[in-house]
Amino acid sequence: MLVPETVNALNKIDRPNIRPHEVLDSIFDLFVDLKADDHQLDFPVVYSSAKDGVAKFEIEDESDNLEPLLKTIVTYARDATGERKAPFQLLVSAIEYDNYVGKIGTGKIHNGTVKVGDRLLLMKRNSAKIAFTITKLYLYSGLEKVQTKKAFAGDIVSVAGTDKIDVGETVTEIENPQPLPVIEIDRPTLAVEFMVNDSPLAGNDGKYVTSRQLWERLQRELQSNVSLQVERTSSGDSFEVRGRGELQLSKPRVMFREVDGKKLEPFEHVIIDANEEFTGSVIEKLSERKGEMVNMASGSDGYTRLEFKVPSRGLLGYRNEFITDTRGTGLLNHVFSHYGPYCGDITGRTKGALISLKNGESSAYALDNLKDRGVFFIEPGEKVYAGMIVGAHNREADLTVNVCKTKKLTNVRAAGSDDSANLSPARKLTIEQGLEYINDDELMEITPISIRFRKKILDHSKRKISQKKG
Repeated sequence: MLVPETVNALNKIDRPNIRPHEVLDSIFDLFVDLKADDHQLDFPVVYSSAKDGVAKFEIEDESDNLEPLLKTIVTYARDATGERKAPFQLLVSAIEYDNYVGKIGTGKIHNGTVKVGDRLLLMKRNSAKIAFTITKLYLYSGLEKVQTKKAFAGDIVSVAGTDKIDVGETVTEIENPQPLPVIEIDRPTLAVEFMVNDSPLAGNDGKYVTSRQLWERLQRELQSNVSLQVERTSSGDSFEVRGRGELQLSKPRVMFREVDGKKLEPFEHVIIDANEEFTGSVIEKLSERKGEMVNMASGSDGYTRLEFKVPSRGLLGYRNEFITDTRGTGLLNHVFSHYGPYCGDITGRTKGALISLKNGESSAYALDNLKDRGVFFIEPGEKVYAGMIVGAHNREADLTVNVCKTKKLTNVRAAGSDDSANLSPARKLTIEQGLEYINDDELMEITPISIRFRKKILDHSKRKISQKKG
């Protein structure tokens, strides 16, 4: 009997508006597109709800446990392969960092046997070879990691002994190295500059504020995050971080490529499930961001599935806008798809910024007098500094304003002079919203308790000179 190469478990059947049969058809179509043969297409299916601890062979079946899923695993899961007496081979598929043990690599032993104290060879993707000693060895009992002295071919293990270990690399024998095919890691698509805070309010919040501490923190992140790359810049106080995510500290820079003289940019495959009444807004917003709809399917539950091809830069800051447009009912998922031809400029912020003229403390009097100029990001009584962005202007150009101005005292009391200012609540932006808001000549200042925005050049006169030169 041929054993199926895959077992499909369709989870979350406890959710409302489920469509398991449509999902199963989509999986089948995917296998066909991947040129699967008849044997690969004949896969068993289990419907489950991990939250409720329930699994079923058919969606209509009654069940109150996971027995159908466990039976399927026992029936169809293949026995471990590999030769215990063959040269040792371990392909690292995941990494983590432990403050006491150091960097730990996890993977399946393809061949051979390993024990604590063995002297082995790490074969890096750049062809470097590093000898090291196994100091800790772990197996898995259920979801728990337990120490062991010895492991064999077929076991999934975690090994410690070198901080140079990374995903996709082979651990093998020194005397008879047998490398396995390297797992390729997707290249970064976005880059951002992390820098030490040099604003007048620097040091008021936070504990770790020096470039050395920032560098050490980024290096610790590299111990467990394989998608990041960190490089020093020409400035000693800033570092370029390259990755795949949206959560950054300054205006992200897309990692373009040039192939055969053509400029290419990264694209994401975006899948959206939204109520039919909101699909028009979603399509309009993503079209403005150079998104191209590739599929649209209406469901019987009032929801519509939309699929788009969108430039990675077009999704920056979009998630919060999407939540607003769908009133929190939509679902958005995206994954890197490919590099494609550059699709032109994407319209960014159309309004200017309100910029503080002076250092000091904002006053209700000044904010009240300026409230017709735009929307403020600050409340009365907040510390501000020259060059800090205190609000969004109603017009296209930036406007420098004095938000520290106070009412002059007189001997004459006018009617209503003691009335409090009628101010709207300040608009507080999240980091992701700030990503979309800031321009290339602006920065986001982040502390443990504050998110502020500022111009790169704080001095008003120098900023005007720079604008004229630019």
